[in-house]
Amino acid sequence: MTTPSTSPPSSAPGAGGVFAYWKEDLPASLVVFLVALPLCLGIALASGAPLLSGIIAGVVGGIVVGLASGSQLMVSGPAAGLTAIVIAGIAQVGGFPQFLPAVVIGGAIQMLLGVARAGVIGYYFPSAVIKGMLAAIGLTLILKQLPHAVGYDEDYEGDFSFVSPSGENTFGAIGSAFNDIQLGAVLVSLVGVALMVIWPKTPLKKIKLLPAPLAAVVVGVAINEVLRLVSPDLAIRGTHLVSLPSEGLDSLVSQVARPDWSALGNQSVWVLAVTIGIVASLESLLSLEATNKLDPWKREAPANRELFAQGLGNMTSGLLGGLPVTGVIVRSSANIDAGARTRLSGIVHGGMLLVATLALASVLNRIPLAALAGVLLVTGFKLTTPALWKNAWDHGLSQFIPFAVTIVAILFTDLLKGIGIGLVVGIVFILVEHMRRPALTKISPPGAILTRYVLPDQVTFLSKASISRELESFTPGMRVEIDGRRTTRYDQDVLEILNEFRETAKGRNIDYRLVGVPESDITPLH
Repeated sequence: MTTPSTSPPSSAPGAGGVFAYWKEDLPASLVVFLVALPLCLGIALASGAPLLSGIIAGVVGGIVVGLASGSQLMVSGPAAGLTAIVIAGIAQVGGFPQFLPAVVIGGAIQMLLGVARAGVIGYYFPSAVIKGMLAAIGLTLILKQLPHAVGYDEDYEGDFSFVSPSGENTFGAIGSAFNDIQLGAVLVSLVGVALMVIWPKTPLKKIKLLPAPLAAVVVGVAINEVLRLVSPDLAIRGTHLVSLPSEGLDSLVSQVARPDWSALGNQSVWVLAVTIGIVASLESLLSLEATNKLDPWKREAPANRELFAQGLGNMTSGLLGGLPVTGVIVRSSANIDAGARTRLSGIVHGGMLLVATLALASVLNRIPLAALAGVLLVTGFKLTTPALWKNAWDHGLSQFIPFAVTIVAILFTDLLKGIGIGLVVGIVFILVEHMRRPALTKISPPGAILTRYVLPDQVTFLSKASISRELESFTPGMRVEIDGRRTTRYDQDVLEILNEFRETAKGRNIDYRLVGVPESDITPLH
């Protein structure tokens, strides 16, 4: 992995200022807004929180985090990965107002982690696991959006868990969907997918202010409006459309929750705050790594600054009555697919969420979920492209197995659990490879009377197996010298093995010498 940079290369978008690429960024922001809108509402619904809390989190994730972040393309907002924590947290502390102080404190913890430069944790996730996460999100998007594409909207938008809150799993939802197909929704989604695929191959791709995803949504709305006139039975209605709260401003303001600071006397709030701070940080760092890989210019965003920005976002969201926010790969990948160049896109999408909630609900509530499903189906395919699988396979089983395990684990659990399982498998392969690598390097020429070995710069407990195997391979009558003069760090486990072999060597008539290797201060067990 390359060392993270605090600024993009001068040739990459972003070096010329936030507004330098507005012709690309503004249309992309509209696409991200259209994708984010139902996700914000769906995640709030699934979390048992007020619908407006999801919109507030989306606005804060776009504007506040977007302004503070160093990432040019990652988009933040309410995340499906925190849904289970929010549901349990609200029940545990007695309500959503009591839950909000935990969001604020969790944000403060993230800011402290950023100041403490804890963002380096994100660079220790194996590349195979990050790529597996991308492929798994792509597959999950496809599987989760297929029901919406045929007009089955029982499951909420933004659900990434294998088992939904209703108890129906991903494959069960697909089966139910294809038993109750809505032809109008199928028409809208198929036309949307076709436009997304064909658009880049036509002269229309030169219209920067009208990217393919936006065209797909606009055409989907137009098709449904025509169906309302000529064939009302096929028209998409009710729960199959975006459902933004359409009350007046006064009514909306009255629905915004306020933090109940008296809840700070509840120990559970503090435990919940730590949980939110840690989990939101991990999810954001993983999304940042994934976004860096998807960035066409391969710009490396500073992880510590991202932690600080996410913490600032969570403090703001909690104070305003919103859900916790994290970096979200679905919105980020949609942003990249739509042609975004700089963070202006993410910032403007947050402003659009605010304006839409206040003034455009009646217009946006005409957007079929099937039109958005078409956009997300193509986005999902791009995330899990066959080339990604082939690349993992070509790098050998040590890369492909953690990659595949991560995918399967995410598909059958959820994002964070799946990444955890993939990480464990990845670490196992790293440990096995390390143990197989010889820790003693033979430097004497063939046929020499004295066989000399050199220890590496650092010798840890992971080298125990390799060193033990080499010591056991020494035959009676050998003259052996092990040179540790260039080694700067020893684990006591290794020192114990090297020093205790002296007695074994005497019994086997081996002339065994240690040069520059300190004595072990561990008392042998007899």
